[in-house]
Amino acid sequence: MSHCGKLVLLIGPSGVGKSVILKSLKAGHPELVFPKSATTRARREGEGDDLYHFVTDDEFSQWLEEKKFLEYAQVHHGARYGTLLSEIIPVIEQGKTVVREVDVQGFESIRKHPFFVAGGPYQLKTIFILPENEEQLIRHIQGRAPMAKEELDRRVASMRSELEIAPSTDVQIRNKEGKLKETIADVEREIL
Repeated sequence: MSHCGKLVLLIGPSGVGKSVILKSLKAGHPELVFPKSATTRARREGEGDDLYHFVTDDEFSQWLEEKKFLEYAQVHHGARYGTLLSEIIPVIEQGKTVVREVDVQGFESIRKHPFFVAGGPYQLKTIFILPENEEQLIRHIQGRAPMAKEELDRRVASMRSELEIAPSTDVQIRNKEGKLKETIADVEREIL
């Protein structure tokens, strides 16, 4: 049985512009739903509950045991982040579109989830945001914060392995320098 709602995943290497695209989608499309992540990391100064469910390590582990996550990952420094099924499935069943930014790890686990595999009960659309070229991405990564050569090399290696995933997504959209509006319009077209 199929629902007209769906889950859209936005994937792409760090620095490619996913957060700007998401911000624009949130502002321009109240009909789209952006689920909150559960996280074990500490709440930052001035952070409300609009983006995250802040939980303890024990709660997170409990939810894992109860299979409440569509996917989860452990990020640098050991904080865990997870996508809660309760934030996604009921919304899809109401016929709405859920938009979620995920890393490559998240993409891999979601597309293999029984709910979203081909022939599964729910529709999945995956959109990969590509940089115009590698140099552009490296400039963006370096522009965010100064870093040691080893750290930069590590990020570039990680970026290259992420880009290898692009062909296995449904759609690839190139975010060209100075063409953010066009990129956002392309993403909107694919989602809507």
